[in-house]
Amino acid sequence: MADRLAELSAQGVAVWLDDLSRPRLTTGSLKKMLTDEHVVGVTTNPSIFQKALSDADAYDEQLKDLAAQRVTVEEAVRLMTARDVRDACDVERPAYDASNGVDGRVSIEVDPRKAHETESTVAEAKTLWWLVDRENLFIKIPATLAGLPAITATLAEGISVNVTLIFSLERYRAVMDAFLAGIEQAKANGHDLSKIGSVASFFVSRVDTEVDKRLDKIGSDEAKALKGKAAIANAQLAYEAYEEVFGGDRWKALAAAGAQPQRPLWASTSTKNPEYKDTIYVEELIAPGTVNTMPESVIKAFADHGETRGNTISGQYDAARKVFADLKAAGVDFDDVVKVLETEGVDKFEQSWKELLEGVDKSLKAAASGSKSPSDAA
Repeated sequence: MADRLAELSAQGVAVWLDDLSRPRLTTGSLKKMLTDEHVVGVTTNPSIFQKALSDADAYDEQLKDLAAQRVTVEEAVRLMTARDVRDACDVERPAYDASNGVDGRVSIEVDPRKAHETESTVAEAKTLWWLVDRENLFIKIPATLAGLPAITATLAEGISVNVTLIFSLERYRAVMDAFLAGIEQAKANGHDLSKIGSVASFFVSRVDTEVDKRLDKIGSDEAKALKGKAAIANAQLAYEAYEEVFGGDRWKALAAAGAQPQRPLWASTSTKNPEYKDTIYVEELIAPGTVNTMPESVIKAFADHGETRGNTISGQYDAARKVFADLKAAGVDFDDVVKVLETEGVDKFEQSWKELLEGVDKSLKAAASGSKSPSDAA
C-alpha cells in the first residue's frame, strides 16, 4: 500500500497537524500521528483552543486546581493552553532532534486582541516563551502592520516565531524583511542563530472563498472560469518571492552564520467548496522547503487518495501571474480581497478568544462551587 504522506514528505513538504487538544495528548493520538502519518509539527490558534477547552471534562482536574488558586480567567486560559503546548512539544521532540531543529515545532498564539499592539505582542511573546519553556516552540504573531515590528523584536530576543494571517504578496515580502531584520539583531545580540526557527503562514483556501464569492457576483462566463484559481496562484507567487529573498546576499550572510530560513507554511488548506477536491491545496502546493499544516481530515484524505506529482509550484509563476491579470480584467480588486481577509481573520480569532474566555470563566465558577461543569449539566 502506498505511503502517500511519506511521498509528500520526500518532496520536501513537512506535514504538520492543525489541531491540538488534551485528549489528543492523553490518548496518544498525536504520538501515533508522528510515527504513522509523518506529522512533524503542530499548529494551534484561538479557534482550535476554543473548541478544545469546550470539552470541560478533559480539563476538569486542572480547572479544579486553578479555581482553588482563584486565578483570573485569562491566567487560567494561558496555563491550560501552555500545558497542552508544552506536552505537544515533548511529543514532537524526536522530530525536532532528527531534523536539527527544523521540524518538531508546536505553535501557540499571542492574544488576538493585541494584534494591533506592537509592545503588548512582544511582551506576551516573551511571557509565553518563558511559560512553555521548550526550545521547539513557535510563538504565533499575526502579520498585521503592528505585528511586523513585533516579529522583528521577538526574533531579536532569540525566540522562534510563526507569522500568521498572511494573505498578500506585499505583506509577505514585509514579513520576510521583518524576519531578516530580527535575525540580524539576534546575531548582534549574541544568540545562537541555529536555534531560532520561523515559518510564514500563508493562508490559502480563504482566498478562494472570498474571490469566488466576488466572481459569482460578477456572473460572467469569464469570471466563473476563474473560480478556484486565485488561492493556488497566490501561494505559488509567494514561493517565487521566497526563492528570490532566500537566494539573495542578505540571507546568504545570515545563513553563513548558522541561521535557518523562514519556510513558507501553507495554512487554511481544507477546502471550503465541496466542488473542489479535498486535497487540492496540498497537491498543488508541493515544493522543497515548505510546510503544509492540515486538519486531521485532510491528512487522512491525502493518505487515502492524495497525489504527489513532484514540484507543482516552480515553473508555474507566469501562469499564476496570468490568473491575477485575468481576475483584474474580470473586475476583482485583489487588494480589497486581502484587506477584507486580514480584518476578518483577526476578528474571527478575537471572537473565538472571547468565547474561550467565557467558557473557561463558567467552568472555573462551576469548579469553585463544586458543581458539575456547564458541559455536564447540559
